[in-house]
Amino acid sequence: MKTSSLRFILLALVLTLAAPAWSWAAEKKAPTDDAAKRWSQYEPDFKTFAETDLAKPPAKGGILFVGSSIFRKWTSVTEDMAPLPALNRAFGGSRTGDQLARFEDLVPVYAPKVIVYYCGSNDLKAKEADAPELIFARFREFSERVRARFPATRLIFVSSTRSPDRVPRWEHVDHYNALVRAYCAATPGRTFVDVNPALVDANGHPRLDLYVADKLHFHPPAYVAFTAIIKPVLERVWAEANVPSAKAP
Repeated sequence: MKTSSLRFILLALVLTLAAPAWSWAAEKKAPTDDAAKRWSQYEPDFKTFAETDLAKPPAKGGILFVGSSIFRKWTSVTEDMAPLPALNRAFGGSRTGDQLARFEDLVPVYAPKVIVYYCGSNDLKAKEADAPELIFARFREFSERVRARFPATRLIFVSSTRSPDRVPRWEHVDHYNALVRAYCAATPGRTFVDVNPALVDANGHPRLDLYVADKLHFHPPAYVAFTAIIKPVLERVWAEANVPSAKAP
């Protein structure tokens, strides 16, 4: 057996055995309490969501993009994913605890067949950044909440980016991504997509031309690259979600 395969199997085993401890740690941290304090930051976004939905009610059972500003600033996602029925409800500055705190305002409203999730970068960048295990635990809780409410809904996790503004924390970014990758590999209905290869040059250095001045967010060409990676996966998952005889994963 190759060393890389053995490492992957061991990581998946660690995920299974250690998940209860991480869940307990995440609860002890009480991220939803912090999220409540930050509500005023996100309230305008949710007001806009409500007004938009009232003016043009979206059909339920589509594809829901959720997450932080990396997705919120992807303003062309609906057009980029067409003819797939994609709806963007990401809110900027959000952390994984915020996705949990706002779960009822997002997921049940749209009852999506597929969720595309990007969140965790802000947890890793926070002044008192959480350990990757804690951030992963909150993503896992989000995933399990989805399964509890909508057992047949698929979830695609888009990797946290190795942005130039946080080079000292790339190791934590990689750790978080590795935990989610192993979880998705071991969990039916969950898919991991890595967009980082599109963000580096042939030498593995960040393509600074894709980033705006803050070296975190992107110029439009980066989203073209995201589309090339994510859309084929989403087309496959969407087709699976719409097979008439498909049962909950």
